[in-house]
Amino acid sequence: MTEQQQADGADRGKGRTLAGVAIKSKMHKTIIVEVVRTVKHPKYNKFLKKRARYYAHDENNDVAAGDKVVIVESRPLSRLKRWRLQSIAEKAKV
Repeated sequence: MTEQQQADGADRGKGRTLAGVAIKSKMHKTIIVEVVRTVKHPKYNKFLKKRARYYAHDENNDVAAGDKVVIVESRPLSRLKRWRLQSIAEKAKV
């Protein structure tokens, strides 16, 4: 593995990946991503929307609120950050 790949973090990112929408990007190098999933209720068979919010590391501050992003699991980076930004799937239409 070359030094450039190590610097880019190409060897990391073998954990889970999630896709969601960045809802906040006002913190320095940190974004909050909301992931929505549907779950079927065991008794009533109705589909419910469950949401989860993840703090993710954005090294270059590229993400704006409303962007669709892909995040990948990583080692703990701070008290709340356990995810890193892998890619920006779609920029928000302003």
